[in-house]
Amino acid sequence: MAEHRVCPWWLGYLLASPIRRLWQDPGKILRPHVREGMTVLEPGPGMGFFTLELARLVGGSGRVIAVDIQSRMLEGIRRRAAKAGVLDRVETRLAKPESMGVSDLAGRVDFTLAFAMVHELPDAAAFFREVAQASKPGARLLFVEPQGHVAPSAFEAELHLAQAAGFAPVDGSPMRRSNTALLEKMKS
Repeated sequence: MAEHRVCPWWLGYLLASPIRRLWQDPGKILRPHVREGMTVLEPGPGMGFFTLELARLVGGSGRVIAVDIQSRMLEGIRRRAAKAGVLDRVETRLAKPESMGVSDLAGRVDFTLAFAMVHELPDAAAFFREVAQASKPGARLLFVEPQGHVAPSAFEAELHLAQAAGFAPVDGSPMRRSNTALLEKMKS
């Protein structure tokens, strides 16, 4: 069984750096998928590189639920969101190793961003089932894994788990240096 390692909290500062925008622009990545008023689930957000842009895009009538297993990552998100003036749209939740703790969101999520985090999970199948339960029929899941960390065969295996949980691939733009899939929750 493969060992799963979680990104250390202190690396979150580097991952949230504005310099990262040079190769991964959050607005460009998210604008095609997120609209005002949406409920967005962001598991494994780190210190909020994408969270702040998600909060801007959902506007005052939407919300972003950022779920992480590390409280220091969530503290960083809250600080950054307060400074950006979007804290009122961002809800942070501390996950447990076995669950994100989002059962109260059943059928309410419009969009999920799973960016470079599924490979860190001990049970990807359980993760995709939990995302599917939280998602509305027709909700989208942008699933991205870094090519340097996740081999194409491992990404395909994760993609099959997402499909088994009730997601189907839809057309989407590939991202440089990333394994990328845009998925949609199938209607029951």
